[in-house]
Amino acid sequence: MRNGKVRRTRFSTPRRAAALAAIVVIVAASAALAGCKGRRHRVEAGGVPVIGFSMDSLVVERWRRDRDLFTRAAVDLGAKVIVTVADQDPAVQETQVRELADKGIDVLVIVPNDADRLSSAVREVKAKGIPVLSYDRLVRKAGVDLYVSFDNEKVGYLMAEALLKAVPTGSYVLINGPRTDNNAIQLNAGVHRAIDPFVAAGKLKVVAELWPDSWDSEEARSDMESLVERPLTVSALICGNDMLAEAAIGVLSENRMTPKVAGQDADLSACQRIAEGSQYVTVYKPIERLALKAAGLAVMLAKGESVETDSTIDDGLGKVPFIRLEPIPVMKETLASTVIKDGFHTADEIYRNASSKARR
Repeated sequence: MRNGKVRRTRFSTPRRAAALAAIVVIVAASAALAGCKGRRHRVEAGGVPVIGFSMDSLVVERWRRDRDLFTRAAVDLGAKVIVTVADQDPAVQETQVRELADKGIDVLVIVPNDADRLSSAVREVKAKGIPVLSYDRLVRKAGVDLYVSFDNEKVGYLMAEALLKAVPTGSYVLINGPRTDNNAIQLNAGVHRAIDPFVAAGKLKVVAELWPDSWDSEEARSDMESLVERPLTVSALICGNDMLAEAAIGVLSENRMTPKVAGQDADLSACQRIAEGSQYVTVYKPIERLALKAAGLAVMLAKGESVETDSTIDDGLGKVPFIRLEPIPVMKETLASTVIKDGFHTADEIYRNASSKARR
């Protein structure tokens, strides 16, 4: 996002054809993993699967991409998608989830605002015989049928690992996501797995660790303003996502502080900051792969087809099937080989405000 504008996802004809081919491969591969315990098809032959897609919000740039990519892929597979957006309000999302179930959906795909508060509503949906796919974020203690996401602990580890190579000593500040988001907890675990040995060896010190109540850049900005008033030396800053990083970098810049900063999501503004030098690293999660895979699997679940995975994750009550995707660290020298190569952002967009030297 730059100046409040969100870049829309574009498909060229060849890329769209490749995306459709990828969906076919995904569904075929998943079917190959399916056991002999196939459930009765929910959707009759020739029927149109109806997918309820319950989203937390569209505040962060990436979620608009997820919505558009997932919806397009599902429609290409012959499904209908009903999208609801809760605007970061768990009570609203609870109501929307129940309303989707009452509309006769064949599968619920959910990006939860609150991993625990949504548990009850999701269990109610499952009690009606509607399968549930947890998208990117896990609903805890709900026994969802499938969880499709990136390795979120590895995301945190990759952020910290990149900074540790550049800043192996000094003072670190951590701005996590909200504890209500299971991803934020996993990210934090990955960060600590990387930095704790350095802390134990006395090489660096975590001078502040913040847990905001939501993915709110204003809250992050306010917290950062309070920190720099101490005064405080900051050698490196690890943020739960690029939006929080942007808010923190703004405060640091105003106070003439230039620590190395890490974030995640590979937002356009973050990639621009990396090109310009104000952000050191982001972690790229190829959303197209997530959306296409989730769409194909949602259609399978809607039809009552079994899906087996080679991985599980503990949701607090038991193990749920987990399809784990790999994140990719992005720094100045790898912009071209990652986000630009994949068409996630164009070189012209990323280097719009950077010097010509930065392109080399």
